[in-house]
Amino acid sequence: MKKILLVDDDPELRQLLATYLGRHGYDTLLLPDTRQLDAFLERYQPHLVVLDLMLPGEDGLAACRRLRGRGETLPIIMLTARDEAVDRVIGLQMGADDYVGKPFDPRELVARIEAVLRRGAQPAAAPFAKGGVFRFGDWSFDRGTRQLSRDGDTVALTSGEFALLNVLVSNANRPMKRERLIELTRGDDSESFDRAIDVQIHRLRRLLEADPAHPRYLQTVWGVGYVFVPDGESVTGVEP
Repeated sequence: MKKILLVDDDPELRQLLATYLGRHGYDTLLLPDTRQLDAFLERYQPHLVVLDLMLPGEDGLAACRRLRGRGETLPIIMLTARDEAVDRVIGLQMGADDYVGKPFDPRELVARIEAVLRRGAQPAAAPFAKGGVFRFGDWSFDRGTRQLSRDGDTVALTSGEFALLNVLVSNANRPMKRERLIELTRGDDSESFDRAIDVQIHRLRRLLEADPAHPRYLQTVWGVGYVFVPDGESVTGVEP
């Protein structure tokens, strides 16, 4: 059974979701806050964390930022207020793989969990069944092992970052609309908004680019979306 770690300070919601997730084949671990988060991650090694944004003590955003800062690539789904788009954006900026707005139907959470786990299990839009290694500049992107490295040093990627970079690399020099990027990285039925792609691009630029404000590889095509330029040369209609 896949293990899900749910961190939420609402005891009724925790039990409700634990029961519902159990019916769908998930073994759910429960925490009311993040004080034992690190210990649970080390001991139980869950496949995914569902992390509430509003928590006593260390909130969900701070916990997500801390985990990503130390190189933790475990998938994280953030629970946010339904109408607070800014919370969703900040959650993605901190490294969350996806989000679910409260209040929500448990079926929606299960669908998001399954989608994130699928993204983590298989390379998105990979043209080669066995992955393949793509090199650009000083970087080496191994889609089979899901590793990005430079000069032998590996850079940790979340499942969302990997999926987006893989789609862009697979369509090098081809401008991609935001809607198409959402479809390829998050699924046809995703309710993700365009800003989610912008946030992921921003995170990838901070990883890849010597000067994120003037990107060499991940360039913006105004009025369209983004394009991956492996040789670092600008193309018509592209601005940083």
